[in-house]
Order: sequence, then C-alpha cells, then structure tokens
Amino acid sequence: MLIVLSPAKSLDLETPPTTKLHTNPDFLHRSRELIDVLRTKSPADIGSLMSISDALSTLNVGRYASWNEDPADGRQAIMTFNGDVYDGFDARSLKPKQLDYTQANVRILSGLYGVLRPLDLIQPHRLEMGTRLATPHGKDLYSFWGETVTNKLNDTIEAQGAKVLVNLASEEYFRSVKPKLLAVPVITPVFEDWKNGKYKIISFFAKRARGMMARYAAVKGITDPQKLKRFDTDGYAFVKEASNDTSWVFRRKVA
Repeated sequence: MLIVLSPAKSLDLETPPTTKLHTNPDFLHRSRELIDVLRTKSPADIGSLMSISDALSTLNVGRYASWNEDPADGRQAIMTFNGDVYDGFDARSLKPKQLDYTQANVRILSGLYGVLRPLDLIQPHRLEMGTRLATPHGKDLYSFWGETVTNKLNDTIEAQGAKVLVNLASEEYFRSVKPKLLAVPVITPVFEDWKNGKYKIISFFAKRARGMMARYAAVKGITDPQKLKRFDTDGYAFVKEASNDTSWVFRRKVA
C-alpha cells in the first residue's frame, strides 16, 4: 500500500527535527530547472503569478535566490511542512519505527520537487502544483512534470509490492498523477462532517483528517488498505453505504 499526500504552504523552519535520518529528493535537477525560471521573476511577477501579498512575494524571491542543491542546507520534508494535513500527521511524535513506515509507504507530491519521501531534505520555498508557471515544457507545472510523477510512483509501487495507492492528496496535487498509467488501483478516502443538517466536506477538517489517516496507518503499521476502514480518529467512521470501490467515505457528527 502506498499513500500520497499534498505538501503545505506553511513551513516550520524553527522546531528541531526529531531524527537525523534523511534522504535526498530524486529530481533535484528538475527542481533546479524550475528555480532557474523562478529567478527570472520580480516580486511583482511572483505576487501576480501566485496571488500572494507583497511581503510573501519578496520573501519567496529571496528563497529562490538562496535555493541550492546542498543537502546540508535542507530540512526533512515531514518535519518542515506545517499546514492542516501535517497538524493531523504530527510527525514529530512518531516513534522511529513509525517514521520508518512513513519513509517506505508515504510519498508527498510537490510542485517544486515532484515526488518526495518524508525524510527527503527540502529548502524553504513556495510553488503550488496549480501554479501556471510557463517553462520550456509547457504552460504550467502539470506540463512540466508530465508523466514523471506517475512513473516514480510506479517504481515505488513495484519495489514495494503495493497493491493499492491511497490518495490522501488534494485534487490540485493529484492532478499531477495519471491514474490510467498507474500499475495499481486508486482508493480516495473522503471525509465529511455534519453541518446545517447534512454531511459535507469542510476543507479544514478534511485536510486534517487526511493527515490523521496517514498517521493512523503509520502507528498501526498498516499494509492492507482494508484495515483503513477501521479509522476512527476524532470520531470519524467508515460509511459503507456511501462508499464504493474507489471512494471511501468517512463521516462524523460532533455534538
């Protein structure tokens, strides 16, 4: 079983990692191509391209300028990303054996790095997969990465002997994967909360739940995806009648 997650825009660059173990991203040469394009942009260009404030634009232009391929300047991805998904994942509290599980069974899709292992060293950056950054490969990052992400996932699937890919990434990031070219079927968990008289996907809770499910798999050492149906963190429960073979619905109703 292989799990894919989205990265996060928010980064924790201060809290010390809980492990010194690390690996290097597989596509640094491709990341360098993107950085070279980004370095041609002014803060105003970046602000317009990414719809971010002047302060964030200036910050990220500086990050592109200082980005390099030296591992000594990086931090492990799973210890750096700091959004809702990673609040749910809470990687710093995982035990060494559970971190080993994530390194083997979890991959993080990335606009800048393509595919990351959790302990791959990354540098501060902002580049969402949906960014319409034109390169010689095409008009956006989906064109830039092409089948690279899918092929890398297939390599991991083959090496691991995985039978299923569990999609805990957002729609924006999973668009970089070509399911028809994957060697295994895809299962996408869906998390719904009760609000205003019906169950619906609430973005903040759904993101956090994706991280919690990845953590649940790591803590339990799950390799059989059917065991994910037992996921019950924070009151969620699998709803068979709302699910099908490729979409597994988990719901909760908080009083």
